[in-house]
Amino acid sequence: MTETSDLPMTEDALCAFCDALPGATRSQPFGPGIEVWKIGGKIFALMAPGSGRISVKCADPEFATMLIETGRAEKAPYLPRGGWISVGFEAQDADEMAHRLRESHATVRASLPRRVREGLD
Repeated sequence: MTETSDLPMTEDALCAFCDALPGATRSQPFGPGIEVWKIGGKIFALMAPGSGRISVKCADPEFATMLIETGRAEKAPYLPRGGWISVGFEAQDADEMAHRLRESHATVRASLPRRVREGLD
């Protein structure tokens, strides 16, 4: 998997990281301006190329609220409350961004029906 560091992740590195997560697929279901990563048919990350931001799901909605209230994230546009945040990937170091992406991937994976999860293994 992609190495991380205390430097920010580039957009290309972020895309490669998401692509490399187990069971991840990338598509553009909303048109060519939005990259979407899914696991088991459910979104775990999405980004408008060139925006400098990516939307991910936090495992804990209260933690997502804290990140928003402290200015470390924003509410993810067009996504429901309940843990979705938008983070600037160049404002965070690569380790923090990798953590956010892994957590989102794991959170969405855990919400899938057991038969779908088992099919991913």
